Amino acid sequence: MTEVLLRLTTRPVPYPKEVHDRLEVEAKSIIDCYPQPRSALLPLLHLVQSVEGYVSGTGIGFCAEQLGLTEAEVTAVSTFYSMYRRTPTGDYHVGVCTNTLCAVMGGDEIFAELKRHLGIQHGETTTDGAVTLEHIECNAACDYAPVVMVNWEFFDNQTPESARALVDALRRGEQVTAARSGAPLCTFRETARLLAGFPDERPGANDGEPGAATLAGLRSARDADESGGAQ
Repeated sequence: MTEVLLRLTTRPVPYPKEVHDRLEVEAKSIIDCYPQPRSALLPLLHLVQSVEGYVSGTGIGFCAEQLGLTEAEVTAVSTFYSMYRRTPTGDYHVGVCTNTLCAVMGGDEIFAELKRHLGIQHGETTTDGAVTLEHIECNAACDYAPVVMVNWEFFDNQTPESARALVDALRRGEQVTAARSGAPLCTFRETARLLAGFPDERPGANDGEPGAATLAGLRSARDADESGGAQ
């Protein structure tokens, strides 16, 4: 708690000029996509998060400067949404869903095993800076429960063993591909840049498609329609 208060009360260190100038050009390209500048706040927060791995006081000041908002207004938004981090984040943000269905299917056991295996608690980062671990709210992936997300990419039908192998591979620097994408994982900062609206140029990034579990309801409804609703 003391660390958070110190971070919020210490005067932010400005971005180096070259970083500020680059961000200013990129911010303008984002703002120009919206009829009202303040509508660009969410992607701008992702943009500054891509610089330091979290939304720092410097990032908040930059967003306020670009959009003509107060720092209090920007802070209110950045602290409302959990995707905006307020403390430095590792290369891989590993989120374990512990909402009802995932918890019942083993999410709680996965989270407990990762805490034990990594030696960290919720919201903490491994000493090598590779993994930040959190339990997260539902990500609308109940058809593949229990689900682990790494930098917001899905890893479906996980077990304590598979999740442990996943974080070990990430820490070894191995190339890891998510369950629903043909592209290798980005780092957390690279992901933030994509969420700001910049093109995803990874090979295979747009190759993903719904899996069988996701389409089961659609198939059932189609079969019922073709049979005239007969059971």
